[in-house]
Amino acid sequence: MKKFKLIITTYMFCAITIMYLYGCKPTQAIADKSGATLWGENCQRCHNLPPATMYNDDQWKAIVTHMQIRANITKEEATKITEFLQVSN
Repeated sequence: MKKFKLIITTYMFCAITIMYLYGCKPTQAIADKSGATLWGENCQRCHNLPPATMYNDDQWKAIVTHMQIRANITKEEATKITEFLQVSN
């Protein structure tokens, strides 16, 4: 039983390490996109852009952080979208 737990633990560690190192890196095509483009491709499918003054910078950051998980976007994409929304403010 201990050997089985060790094998499973080792496997999980390797899988998580591989996902961290290779699974989270955006492609160059995504990295080159602007926040406005990313907004249009990811957010605008479900949301219209509200008036820029509707939320302050901290609120935009919280909203995008929440939607990052739901929309399955990378941290870099979320940062660009947040900056786009904050500049519009």
